[in-house]
Amino acid sequence: MRKVEKALGKLKAIDFFCGAGGMTYGFRLAGIKVLAGIDNDVECKETYELNNPDSDFIHADINHLSESDFQKRTGIQRNDDSVVFIGCSPCQYWTQINTRKTKATETKNLLKEFRRFVDHFKPGFIVIENVPGLLKRKKESKLDDFLEHLKQIGYAYAYGIINANHYGVPQKRKRFILAASRVVKNIKIPEPKEDLSLVIKDFIGVGNGFPRIEAGHEDDSDFLHTAACLSEKNILRLRKTDPNGGNRWGWKDDPYLQIEAYKGKDHIFRDVYGRMSWNKPAPTITTKFIRTSNGRFSHPEEHRGLSVREGATLQTFPKSYVFKGPNIGSIARQIGNAVPPELSRRIGETLVKEFRNADI
Repeated sequence: MRKVEKALGKLKAIDFFCGAGGMTYGFRLAGIKVLAGIDNDVECKETYELNNPDSDFIHADINHLSESDFQKRTGIQRNDDSVVFIGCSPCQYWTQINTRKTKATETKNLLKEFRRFVDHFKPGFIVIENVPGLLKRKKESKLDDFLEHLKQIGYAYAYGIINANHYGVPQKRKRFILAASRVVKNIKIPEPKEDLSLVIKDFIGVGNGFPRIEAGHEDDSDFLHTAACLSEKNILRLRKTDPNGGNRWGWKDDPYLQIEAYKGKDHIFRDVYGRMSWNKPAPTITTKFIRTSNGRFSHPEEHRGLSVREGATLQTFPKSYVFKGPNIGSIARQIGNAVPPELSRRIGETLVKEFRNADI
């Protein structure tokens, strides 16, 4: 590799399972050229391309993508020290959230397919971001096998469970991160840094450019301050939920509003229908964050769920990031599935620093 290229930290990356581009965008901010993103969800294509114009979107399922076709479409060569393979595969199967296992099983073996490309091309660096369940169930997830294989083919690695709130993200978001390299023997993941200002009041609300709106409000601009509709009963529930962190206990004794499944069971699912707190980080922004019935996703004081843009902002997407999709459910899924760009930026900056200091 040319010395000048290394001295300038000219890493380049391929973002497998790129989705809406959270990881791509953060890596670009870190100075890494992301050549392409690959995803089998075509609904992400327009969002990805609008915000990452220098990165190609490749619509493909890696289960059916050959190494030769991959090489033709990306230009990646084997054994390139400056290449990063990013593998943030869909994580439904390994999450603790109850989901449809038939659909989720489709995501179970994506690590194995990602390994196929690692084996063939042997990039200089590998990054994986996923739910903690990938590590906690590492025998079933084949993470054990993957790590042992990395060691056998000459990669050093570091990994851990991190809280995104210690990496610039205003969420309690636990994630598994792995960084591996065959050119840096003391590879690291970013150091955590606690910041007490990473709370909701510093990101959303009227003072941060989010006008008061009602449930069902539609914003036709690219800002997408759009909130899902709520039934009359759910609006009444929110009116009886204390502002700034209240939960469904505010209406548990109301026979009209109480939910049959929760009668006498105030200890379970305490976050469902709950409001977020201004002075705390948000809960994990999931693909269902626009629905008040799917967690503590109600606005701290307004009688509605989070808007699309509020969810994106709590994921650290800039307000200029444009999201496209057939409906707000699709866009919310893109946002919830994304790696927060600020977390991605810090991972990327760590790789750049390690690459510059590597003795290649």
